[in-house]
Amino acid sequence: MPLWTFHHTPGVFSADEKHRLAASVADHYEKAGLPRFYVVTLFHETRPEDFYVGGEPTPAGVRITIDHIARRNPDRDSRRRTARWIKDMLQPHLERHDGLHWEFHVDETSEELWMINGLVPPPGGSDTERLWAEENRATAY
Repeated sequence: MPLWTFHHTPGVFSADEKHRLAASVADHYEKAGLPRFYVVTLFHETRPEDFYVGGEPTPAGVRITIDHIARRNPDRDSRRRTARWIKDMLQPHLERHDGLHWEFHVDETSEELWMINGLVPPPGGSDTERLWAEENRATAY
């Protein structure tokens, strides 16, 4: 379950841009083999006077925290590939803003601490996970 949380100053994203960005993130994870409904994206607008970088208010900023639970990177090289993959997803949406400060980080959480609708998700790559992906919803198994 990737959870993407965007903290951003006003004017960085329109409602349509948020929708396109959230859909793009879900598309990327679906192509990587995850059920689409695993992907949750949240946008939190933060006033510039509440958004500080280096101790100074930031007029245009985006800080993204990403929680990965369904899958883990086994080593440094795979973590670097994941970081580049995420950067490549974000850049087209963020580079169009002059002077925008943007950054992200990824946390990997134990899948044993995760449920969807009270269900423990099936093992990655299993027949049940493929069924969940096809149906785009969690079902008892």
